[in-house]
Amino acid sequence: MFLFLCFGTMVMAQEKQGDSVLKELPYVDSVRSKISLTEIVVKGKKPPISFKIDRQLYRAAEYANAANGNAIDLIKNLPAVSVNGQGEINVRGSASFQVLLNGRPTQGDPAFVLAQIPASSIESIEMISSPGASFDADGKSGVMNIITKSAPEKGLMVQSNLMLGAPPFNDFDNQRYTSPQRHAADVSIGYQQGKMEWSSGFNYLRNDMAGYREGDVNTTIGNRFTSFPSNGERSFKRYNVGGRFAAALQLDPHNNVEASVYMGKKYQTRVADLLYNISRKNLLTVQQSSFDYFNKNTAEKQGVFTLASLGSSHQLSNSTQLSFSLQYEGADLESLTTNQNLTYPGLKTMIQETINPSSNPLHAYRLKADLTDKKGSRVWQTGYQFRYDEQLGDFLYSYKNLGMQEFATDPFFSSQVAVRNNIHAGYVQYSNANGKLIYQAGLRAEQMLRNLSFSDNVQGNRLPLLNLFPSYLLKYALAEKVVLKQSFTRRIKRTNNFELNPFPEREHSETLEQGDPALLPELTGIWELGVEHKLSKGSFSMSLYHQRTKNPIQRVNKVYNDTILGRIFTNAGLAKQTGAEANFTYRISKAWQMMVGGNVYKYDIRGSLFNGSLPFSNNSWVYSINATQSLALKANWQLQFSVNYLSLRATAQGEDGAFFTPNFSVKKTSKDNRWSFQAQWLFMDMGLGISNIQRISTWGKDFYTTTNYIYEPDQLQFSVGFNLSKKNRKISLPQSEMAEKEF
Repeated sequence: MFLFLCFGTMVMAQEKQGDSVLKELPYVDSVRSKISLTEIVVKGKKPPISFKIDRQLYRAAEYANAANGNAIDLIKNLPAVSVNGQGEINVRGSASFQVLLNGRPTQGDPAFVLAQIPASSIESIEMISSPGASFDADGKSGVMNIITKSAPEKGLMVQSNLMLGAPPFNDFDNQRYTSPQRHAADVSIGYQQGKMEWSSGFNYLRNDMAGYREGDVNTTIGNRFTSFPSNGERSFKRYNVGGRFAAALQLDPHNNVEASVYMGKKYQTRVADLLYNISRKNLLTVQQSSFDYFNKNTAEKQGVFTLASLGSSHQLSNSTQLSFSLQYEGADLESLTTNQNLTYPGLKTMIQETINPSSNPLHAYRLKADLTDKKGSRVWQTGYQFRYDEQLGDFLYSYKNLGMQEFATDPFFSSQVAVRNNIHAGYVQYSNANGKLIYQAGLRAEQMLRNLSFSDNVQGNRLPLLNLFPSYLLKYALAEKVVLKQSFTRRIKRTNNFELNPFPEREHSETLEQGDPALLPELTGIWELGVEHKLSKGSFSMSLYHQRTKNPIQRVNKVYNDTILGRIFTNAGLAKQTGAEANFTYRISKAWQMMVGGNVYKYDIRGSLFNGSLPFSNNSWVYSINATQSLALKANWQLQFSVNYLSLRATAQGEDGAFFTPNFSVKKTSKDNRWSFQAQWLFMDMGLGISNIQRISTWGKDFYTTTNYIYEPDQLQFSVGFNLSKKNRKISLPQSEMAEKEF
């Protein structure tokens, strides 16, 4: 990183801008020398968003409301990102995107990976909506690269934070989780000296949430109409803990090696204690019957995430570089779901009790080699990658009915599922700049072999696939600060263990979930046309895009019996999505900065379900808005207000309701910028009943279900942070010989 001094103010920038920024310095000529500074006081403001050839970079420090959370709390402020009431993350309306951690790909569920990264450890986020051939083809909505903080140039960096949450204002009179806890601590340390650089960190986050659920379901089987509305507690107890370490060594001017390891654990217990009111009606005779029961449901999940990598780069010549990397990723996932159905009122007799333990570990290995040749603006890239990953699921279902003394295993709901993927990939990519035009084109080929096997002598299957993934990107400088871009890329969403498991899994009293071993991966083509405009006090960007997805994977419902719905994963024809994404940042004054981003698209899905027996079509307009207003006041006080809104969204069989979350924070920083104190008001509601609530509904010819999820609003958190950086940098500055003599 280079430092530039200009008259009256000092500005830190990440890229060298040229000599023009020094024109206001007195006594300047073309003679340069090196000056060693033991301490530099840097003032100024980095732009919140930067544009690169194929991506947009967002500075994490701009989002104070996410400071005490994890990466999910941070990314939900970005223009194309939305997070719904169930914690599901969507980029441009899709949950299929790839997460990189400091440029290293991750294989696990994005929500699982992001939940373990503390927001305070993140330096910036890169969004790549049209990745080139050098990237993995996974993730139909593109790539998100999380860049964590590292040591400053030749110096020490220490950062730490402590957070404590206030008791809840509304616990919904819940009986089991009556006192949600929220507290956090993290520390990051980095050091660089000579040829060696290392960084490490540790984080802990406890983030419980009280909640309530209201649901209504009805089914029609022949002449029998059954209704079973329910309501009750739906709360969460959850925590994340993690540690990370990275080191790099410059062996000589042409060779360097680096290694990193990240380990984290995520734990969550979800309580759903629901009172069911069952009523049955004969549509011919109009005879009715009814009874009530209480379902005590607990779903406990935990997982340990490990990411380890070893890499090296070798400068073969002035223009050619060869790099290697070896990576391992593991995710040891375990869960235990218990259901107790009790008579109501009284809760004295156990009608049925079930336990559903499972383990679903993921192990993935990746070997990669890349060769880059760069001469002037021309860049050739080629490379090879081998991937092997396996997910070994073990699902057990045991029950004990009224009158039984011991649990018995139900083989219909118990299974072992193994998914193994072998992927060989090769790519070639070329980029160049010709005047105002920058262009990039590439082709990636992937040979995949998916082996699927089951327990109990159930026949598995073997799916070989050869896919080509072409891509191109054009950028044209229409004016000094206006750039047009146009791109195309082809992406894939691969299947996982859960989606492929054909054995029903009963995780709740009213639902079964079942996969399809014949599922095909989703293939998506993405066209994009955009503009980037750098303003004098901000920036504006906008992209029009069209996605066409073959074999979209949908989770749909059908009637299993009169009081149980089956949720089934299936390929569902063709999905199309056309939309626009925009982001606008502007510094209205020295104190007031505005950031507004949004995404709007038309979603259309059509095809047939259940082996062609049920044709369907659905479409809707969907939009999301993420807006942040920041005020920098005197004496280092900062106020920030943010709003995240996701509109109603159509699904294959219904709709997901709107979701709204406003947040407010007050931050005070010490004069030397080493200490900070912050108060946050999250999910602001003030009794209006509009924040942190979402309704999800599905329907078909013989069923209807709707569920309203109501989570704890008005959460207060208080935190203190410490930041220490010691630097000893050498920077190049112009110096005038004549001015020195005159002095």
